[in-house]
Amino acid sequence: MAYTKIHAVTTAVHKAVSYICNPNKTDHNILISSFGCSPETAAYDFKFSLSKTRLSDPNKAFHLIQAFMPGETSYEEAHNIGVELADKLLEGKYSYIVSTHIDKEHLHNHIIFCAADNIEHQKYHDCKQTYFNIRRLSDTLCKEHGLSVIQAGGKRGKKYNEWQADKFGSSLKTVLCRDIDAAIKISSTYDEFILFMQEKGYEVKGGQFGKAAPKYIAFRPLERERFIRGSIKTLGADYTKERILKRIEKRALEQSKNHSTFPVRTKYLLKDYTSQKLIDTSKEKFAHSPGLKHWADIQNLKTAAGIYSEAGSLTDMAKDMESKSKLRQTSRQDLKAIELRIKRLGEIIKYGEQYEANHIYQIRYQKSKDKDRYLRQHESQLLLHDGAEHMLKQLGIAPQNLNLTYLHSEYKTLVSQKGKLQKNYKSLEKELQELQNKQNSLKQYLNQNISYKKERHLH
Repeated sequence: MAYTKIHAVTTAVHKAVSYICNPNKTDHNILISSFGCSPETAAYDFKFSLSKTRLSDPNKAFHLIQAFMPGETSYEEAHNIGVELADKLLEGKYSYIVSTHIDKEHLHNHIIFCAADNIEHQKYHDCKQTYFNIRRLSDTLCKEHGLSVIQAGGKRGKKYNEWQADKFGSSLKTVLCRDIDAAIKISSTYDEFILFMQEKGYEVKGGQFGKAAPKYIAFRPLERERFIRGSIKTLGADYTKERILKRIEKRALEQSKNHSTFPVRTKYLLKDYTSQKLIDTSKEKFAHSPGLKHWADIQNLKTAAGIYSEAGSLTDMAKDMESKSKLRQTSRQDLKAIELRIKRLGEIIKYGEQYEANHIYQIRYQKSKDKDRYLRQHESQLLLHDGAEHMLKQLGIAPQNLNLTYLHSEYKTLVSQKGKLQKNYKSLEKELQELQNKQNSLKQYLNQNISYKKERHLH
């Protein structure tokens, strides 16, 4: 489980870097990694990248903290997760330093990255959306490494208005009103409307008319404890049973006016039960309501029958899942490979631009009569030049032969290919998850029926 937070660095970058690279906190510098810079020259590297952007906000860098539950991971694994998070988040564009602190009971990563990227020279935009992306990436990496994930009451990542809507029930009411509207549109009679609402998974009560009939119609969504009244106060004037009846009658009258010589075929709701989860009929409310239990059993039968009809058998489903799992693994490997290529190319572009921009200072230094004086005046430029030259040679690149225009074009091509691979990977993930859910539902249904038959036999 990892907790994350982020804040902007607007003053001295070197102080922030110095803090996170403290030898006493990092096992004497063993747990430090960097990209597009080095801890010693990060302030100069960041300044160079910032000089190429036109945006003038005060942010020089961002400081991201990722903390783990005590005892859940090792030093090396925590550090590797931090590097993976930086790579996933920054996509080979931004220079960064990752440092893992081991001085406290909970291991935690510090990631400081430049506020300006090295490719398009844009500023990083820190907002709720980008923070939720950080949380999502961190959670995904934790799952991949077998770590737990923070679950804030099952509502992780919800925006305030969504949380508020769920808390006060307004989101459920919105969905119910939408379902009522949809059922009215395809209903020729009031009885058909009730049937369609039941097909949508609602238990309906109080729908009758007459002196002894309840005042309000009420709907209970699947797996919810309470009914929602069709009253003016709860749903609005258009959703009382009297108003629903009038809306259906009005629609039927309009259809009769537009009647053609050919009969109009009624469009029925076709529900895909295969994606629906089984209803847990062991709950107390089903024991006290035979009618509700009977309805739930029918819903579960439809779900199981739909899954079985689609899959063929549990064996066929297992084979399909195995095939999809292999495809997903291959897709993931391809995605990782192209991400590494993008990261390497991003680093070459960064150091290539840094080398080109500062090479003139190196030439002038070599020609200078007073080299000490020139060095004092242009120390940062000469430092960046030498650092870039050194890194390019380490990457196997001859600095004088660089073609930055070509490299930028190749970078864009790789990013486009990565987007397609990501789309394919996510599609396979979704398909595999759906198959997993269906397999679990079918096994659950079969086990429930086996248990039920055993109970009946004993009695």
